[in-house]
Amino acid sequence: MNTAAFKTLRALAVAAALWTAAAIAGPAAEADPAARVVMKDFMFAPAALTVKAGTVVSWTNQDNEPHTVASDAGVFRSGALDTNESFSFKFDKPGTYHFLCSIHPYMVGTITVEP
Repeated sequence: MNTAAFKTLRALAVAAALWTAAAIAGPAAEADPAARVVMKDFMFAPAALTVKAGTVVSWTNQDNEPHTVASDAGVFRSGALDTNESFSFKFDKPGTYHFLCSIHPYMVGTITVEP
């Protein structure tokens, strides 16, 4: 395979991966300003948040190391977030959702969703 063909296939593979990630995450939605979690100093702040069903929660990495946001029940999962990158998820169903950074599993938090 020549270099041009390889670059084209690689670009298509990256585009497919990004499309798949976007399809899994769903359409982008605006997070409620009160429903924001920051990753800073290897902690989630706030570590516990209560929101109403239908709220979009956004996590933003403010550390100089990558972090992820992953539900312990597999409900949502971000990719690695670099400094100032964000991940959002809309919580439609009431319940308690525990999450962690899969890179630094001691970073934990909880979202409580009320009806």
